[in-house]
Amino acid sequence: MSRRTLQNSRAIVTGASSGIGHALALELARAGARLVVSARRADRLAHLAQAITAHGGEVRSVVGDVTEPATREQIVDTAHSAYGGLDVLVNNAGMGAFGRFEQADAQRLRRVMEVNFFALAEMTRLALPLLKQGNQPLIVNISSVLGHRALPQCLEYCASKFAVQGLSESLRVELRPLGIDVLVVCPGTTQTEFFTQSLDAENKPDWPQHFAVTAEYVARKTVQAMQAGRREIMPFAWGKVMVWLNRLAPSLLDRYLARYA
Repeated sequence: MSRRTLQNSRAIVTGASSGIGHALALELARAGARLVVSARRADRLAHLAQAITAHGGEVRSVVGDVTEPATREQIVDTAHSAYGGLDVLVNNAGMGAFGRFEQADAQRLRRVMEVNFFALAEMTRLALPLLKQGNQPLIVNISSVLGHRALPQCLEYCASKFAVQGLSESLRVELRPLGIDVLVVCPGTTQTEFFTQSLDAENKPDWPQHFAVTAEYVARKTVQAMQAGRREIMPFAWGKVMVWLNRLAPSLLDRYLARYA
């Protein structure tokens, strides 16, 4: 992957109304990107657009659910009509879910996979024709440290992020001859609405508590990685430790995590 400048780049950010997506949109605007931001909450999206334009940035907003084909088409069409193309696709929209697998129904799994994986995959497919014509084109998939090591009582979320990891690794190789790079971002515990907005949030397990990084920190690290041409980043120290332990002693980590099952 090659280094790139984001000045005047044309970028899409999904799930931009809060958390990492919101912070990423602001950070990309500061780097000079022209943005199409999307989310379901119109009021939050309007405030984001106002913040970007107040600092001289360019932004277009698309309100809608990214799991809907019509919303995805509107997002891509907006980038094409407003900016004449697309250089950066940030697939950030996502959701969580908590609780034991045996106590959940099929709908919880399907909803999480629809948002975290299928929408991401189809958004990418739809954007590829524009990306192939873009300047230093890049796909940024927001995954998780839980896409490398799963934890108990959030099976659906972990499975969706493992799927994002696999899709991203395969796409990186397939798209390399076309000059399209793929960056995977694997945050850990971050100060966002994730835990309160997840499905069955009341079932959140009593996992070990670690210092949570800010969404702004993740956004800065992500933009730096985009500019530097990185393949994957993990902007969370404890996440790196967990993944490292899982590689060295997976059975030991299994026994430790079993107390939270």
